[in-house]
Amino acid sequence: MTTISVMLAVPDAAAASDWYQRALGATELWNLGSVIGLELDGAPFFLAEPANNGWESPAVLGSTTARIEVFTDDPDAVAESAAAAGANYHDPVRNHEMPWGPHRQGGFFDPYGHLWLVGDRSPLQRHR
Repeated sequence: MTTISVMLAVPDAAAASDWYQRALGATELWNLGSVIGLELDGAPFFLAEPANNGWESPAVLGSTTARIEVFTDDPDAVAESAAAAGANYHDPVRNHEMPWGPHRQGGFFDPYGHLWLVGDRSPLQRHR
C-alpha cells in the first residue's frame, strides 16, 4: 500500500494542532513538540515548525505553495466548521459540473495560510 500525505509548515505546532482539532475534527496521533501527526477521518497529515531546513510557512513566504484537497461525504459541514473556527471561507462550497458528473467543492484558507479545498468526490478516481 502507498500513502501520500502532507506536512504543513506552521509557526506553532501545538496551537495549530488545537485549531485543526477544533475546526476540522482532526485527531492527534502523536506529538513530538515541534512535529505533530494528525488524522482527519483516517487520512493522516502532519504539522511541523520549520527550522531552517529548506521549507517555510505560507505566512513567511507571503503565499501558499500547495493546496490541500479533502474529499468527504459532507463538504459543506467541513468548510462551515472551519469558517466557524476562524478560517477565511473565501470560496463557499457549491456545485461544479465535471466530466464525471456534478461535484460539490469550495475552499478556505486556514489561519496559517494553507489553502484547503473540500469536495464530495475525488477526481483522482478513474472516470470514463
